[in-house]
Amino acid sequence: MKLQTIELDSGVAPRATVIVLHGLGADGTDFLSFADELELSGVGPVRWVFPRAPVRPVTINNGHRMRAWYDILGTDLVRREDETGLRETFAAVHELLDREVARGVPANRIVLAGFSQGCAVTLGAGLRYGQRLAGLAGLSGYLPLAPSTEDERAHANALTPVFMAHGQRDGVVPLARGSASRDALKQLGMDVQWHDYPMEHSVCLEEVQDLERWLQQVLA
Repeated sequence: MKLQTIELDSGVAPRATVIVLHGLGADGTDFLSFADELELSGVGPVRWVFPRAPVRPVTINNGHRMRAWYDILGTDLVRREDETGLRETFAAVHELLDREVARGVPANRIVLAGFSQGCAVTLGAGLRYGQRLAGLAGLSGYLPLAPSTEDERAHANALTPVFMAHGQRDGVVPLARGSASRDALKQLGMDVQWHDYPMEHSVCLEEVQDLERWLQQVLA
């Protein structure tokens, strides 16, 4: 699977890369505003990469075809997971990370981030990547394939900083699902910075500000 991407560079010869994965049914353009809203000038030139998920039928939406990182088989996000689709996407994201390294940005200067489905892929792919990343940022999502994470995670990313944020009134991915994922990562010894906000399945200004501060720290 080769991922289409939209890219923005804040200057020549980027010193860091932030890859942002969109949610179900969205598009790579959804978070283009991050490149303007997040103040990272102290980091140096940053390359923003916004991949586009492939179009596929989604079971929970009556098989309607839309951009999706993997299929959603039902409302039970724990017992019914599209493991094949997840693993295919993990591999595609690893290829994207490898490409950034080949373009001259070291893995430890790359942040992988995502919203909802994109959050799940961020955590699943990031923890399994063989080179140390600068950080993983998951918004309004959860940890997929949780039972296999401990055995499959890469030693290189055992201590990688994690930013997780969630809406207290999220009706798509309940807050309890996000907090359970947070707890699972902490049990693995991960450095997790957690935030929750009085919002639904969305992004708020306070969240963007918290994410900005975290990015400044991990890319300092």
